[in-house]
Amino acid sequence: MTASSTGRGTRTIAETSDLTGMSAHTLRYYERIGLLDRVDRDTGGRRRFREEDLAWLAFLTRLRTTGMPIRTMQRFAELRRQGDKSAADRLDLLRRHRETVRRQIAELADCLEALDAKVEYYEELSSRTASGRAG
Repeated sequence: MTASSTGRGTRTIAETSDLTGMSAHTLRYYERIGLLDRVDRDTGGRRRFREEDLAWLAFLTRLRTTGMPIRTMQRFAELRRQGDKSAADRLDLLRRHRETVRRQIAELADCLEALDAKVEYYEELSSRTASGRAG
């Protein structure tokens, strides 16, 4: 079913789940805890997600992927609902999180370097061992 076939360019929870990779349970949970504004409903009371909801869900997914705690995401969503007057607070929150992500990336780069060194060591060891058997 496409957005146009379900009415007014909105999507069902199943369609939204397919598009976002989030389960219907997660989508309902995000609405319940205030990460999502109240989602529009059709005449039967079923959720109808708008394109704006999908864009916001994509951003929330990125925040979660970068390790932002749900509580911080809730704070950001609360500030977002306040409109432009909260822009400075949102900017500060995102800058702080960006620094956290940068530290995590640097730490992961160090870990990757150590793993690369071990892989190289064991590849050389395996190669020497294989050469010793062949000769």
